[in-house]
Amino acid sequence: MRADVQPVAGATLANLDIARLADYFSRARQQDCPDLADSAAWTQLLLNTELMVELRDAITPVPVPVPSVAGLLLFGDNPNRFLPQAGIMATAYPGVEKDYSATQDRIRGPLVSLFQRDAAGQPKLLLPGVIDRAVAFVRQHAADPDKIVGAIRTEQPHYPPDAVREALVNAVAHRDYLLSGTDVEVALYADRLEIISPGRLPNGMTVARMRAGTRATRNQLVLDVLRDYQYMENRGLGIPRKIIPLMRAHNGTEPELIVDGDRFTVRLWRG
Repeated sequence: MRADVQPVAGATLANLDIARLADYFSRARQQDCPDLADSAAWTQLLLNTELMVELRDAITPVPVPVPSVAGLLLFGDNPNRFLPQAGIMATAYPGVEKDYSATQDRIRGPLVSLFQRDAAGQPKLLLPGVIDRAVAFVRQHAADPDKIVGAIRTEQPHYPPDAVREALVNAVAHRDYLLSGTDVEVALYADRLEIISPGRLPNGMTVARMRAGTRATRNQLVLDVLRDYQYMENRGLGIPRKIIPLMRAHNGTEPELIVDGDRFTVRLWRG
């Protein structure tokens, strides 16, 4: 059963961010989309793309169009109202162990950001989504702002930004959204970054197969939309082609991929 195309009872078209959807179809997919106020046309378009699905049950004999899990995760104006497990819990600890004196941000909202075109026709970030806000959290708490390279004072990240982004995108794209009450976790320590995704590895996947670039999908529609936005590139190759070589080049460390029951962790060492 594909969790990402299951209907979300109680949700309606009004619970989706039409501005983000319009940006997605017109800019990311480069196709025509309805006027913002044309609810019937939007409903039909979203049904055709599985961002909405028909709810059928004994209580509602006539099928009712409602957002799918993927529709709310990606474009919902408040996904946690219906999906409490959606989002990222980001925590920065001062030392190498969990500590009460930590900085924490419970990141909520749609996964994708809202863009608008500038005067030159280039996309400009208007409202960041969950992914971009989590990337910003890591950048804020895992960088040395006072490094001097040559004669220029510059920020030096503890981890390669592209590796962090890839690990975060993988976590929200592949997590098990049938597990309620559990967020994706981002835990920053003085010596490492851990990104923890709820759920067992899908479809017979193992760490060895992951390192080899084997493809396995749990949330196909979420993956497709994130790829349309270019949040991710070749599905299944982010770990062997991006995270591992970037960390080796950055500080010579090897990323750890850890399966622990219903949790999968990517651990990056600061070095």
